[in-house]
Amino acid sequence: MCAIEMVSYIFIDESEDIGSQSKYLILSALVVKSPAKLDRIIKNMRRYKFKKHLRSATEIKANNSSPELVKYALKKLNNLDDAKVFFIILEKEKCYSNFLSNKHKLYNFVAGKLASNINLDDGDVIVRIDKSKGKQVLRNDFNRYFEQRLKENTPVEKVEIHRSDSNAWTESQFADVLSWPAF
Repeated sequence: MCAIEMVSYIFIDESEDIGSQSKYLILSALVVKSPAKLDRIIKNMRRYKFKKHLRSATEIKANNSSPELVKYALKKLNNLDDAKVFFIILEKEKCYSNFLSNKHKLYNFVAGKLASNINLDDGDVIVRIDKSKGKQVLRNDFNRYFEQRLKENTPVEKVEIHRSDSNAWTESQFADVLSWPAF
């Protein structure tokens, strides 16, 4: 008899920008075992409940959606038995480190803090994050740091980090919906 390998999926998104435009940097992480449930919710929202609203939208963005849509998505997410949500909020004015004045280092630092607080069972992890860093060296730096911090408090064996435009994975749209109310 072979053991069934458990895989956790983490979808990460930030609210606002990581530059100096906003007062806060908020990262949200949605952890699920079965992303197909998230996909099904989005498909049903597009087909039935919010068909007219989402007809021309390539993705669900909380800041461009009605409060009714955001509330509905959060309610559906709340009904999932395997979903866990993690947030980290950084008030940028209280960040005094010269090291963190670099927006890439700041993002990595905040994402690392988020990762170190995510509680997972053993198994593999697939992380899906928005395609925000253009240079490969920046992506590699983030990937190493995030994986190291994720493995600090959990018995994770293998971590895969994938990047794409946020509309490529319907499931990652929930991370956006989560970040916006926190903002």
